[in-house]
Amino acid sequence: MDRVAQFTALVERQPDNHLFRFSLAQALLAAGRETEAEPHLRTCAESKADWMLPRILLGKHLLKTGRPDEAKPVLENALQLAIEQDHEDPAAELRAILAGL
Repeated sequence: MDRVAQFTALVERQPDNHLFRFSLAQALLAAGRETEAEPHLRTCAESKADWMLPRILLGKHLLKTGRPDEAKPVLENALQLAIEQDHEDPAAELRAILAGL
């Protein structure tokens, strides 16, 4: 069973399990199915105020799909979380992305 099918089945059984949903989003991204991943990334980002990674992936997806105005606040929020949580590499990456907007 591929990862998308595996995590789709888990999300169907436990739709409120945000870790399963995030894993599904990652599997969809890896499979090149970014558009399908977007709602799962949004759900994960909205589920926890301090969950940085879904915001980073969502922001990058929004940039990739030509929506920089939507991406900017998502990425700024992710940067704030990276700083607060002492994640230096993501913070540096996010600063570079935001500097290019």
